Amino acid sequence: MCSVKESDWKLFRKLIPEWQERFMARLLGEYSKMIAGQGLASDRFWNLQKRLQKDVQKVGVRVEMKRSVMLMNLLSLMQEGAITQDDLDGFSDELRQFLRGV
Repeated sequence: MCSVKESDWKLFRKLIPEWQERFMARLLGEYSKMIAGQGLASDRFWNLQKRLQKDVQKVGVRVEMKRSVMLMNLLSLMQEGAITQDDLDGFSDELRQFLRGV
């Protein structure tokens, strides 16, 4: 397991709002397509409601800001597609290597 360096924690806290804004903007685009899609309005409404319930649980939307869960947050953000390896520029080599290996 990788230890969380102070510099990585500070950078994470700085970048998380930007990453979340970008992720939520992407989600809003997907929701717009769902709303504008074909079919019954009621079906589109309830499908959107289900999707919102699922998405609100994602780290890209709601993150627990604790240093002890930062690595898990980063892994979740990557799995959700909220960030990529390129977004990890500036983090320690140890952290980036750890995330590549998982």
